[in-house]
Amino acid sequence: MPNSPNSERLLGILRDTIVGTVRRDGPDLSARQFGVFLICYLEDAQHTVRDLAARLDVSKPAITRSLDRLEELGLARRGPDPRDRRSVLVLRTRKGQDLLTDIRGLMALASKAREVKTAEAA
Repeated sequence: MPNSPNSERLLGILRDTIVGTVRRDGPDLSARQFGVFLICYLEDAQHTVRDLAARLDVSKPAITRSLDRLEELGLARRGPDPRDRRSVLVLRTRKGQDLLTDIRGLMALASKAREVKTAEAA
């Protein structure tokens, strides 16, 4: 697939957002941890380890390790699934909501910076 101006713009926003998360005082997440985090926070559905493993096409132990780290950082927690006591639900936290808000802000800044660069180049 050839590079399009839009894909280059989106990659620039992604890069600037990731750089922003690295520069700020907060947790560093691996790509897998970040993927788990975003699925859980951007989708209203309830998520289980099995569901997340299927969605990301990785093993359940890999998801468990990611959740261990997210829990350690206070970005998610596990709770019982009232429909199936053998399953565990991934639950959101206030700290996780705050991180999502920060990420949205970093993305907005990166997007605005891209718009300014584009306008200056024109």
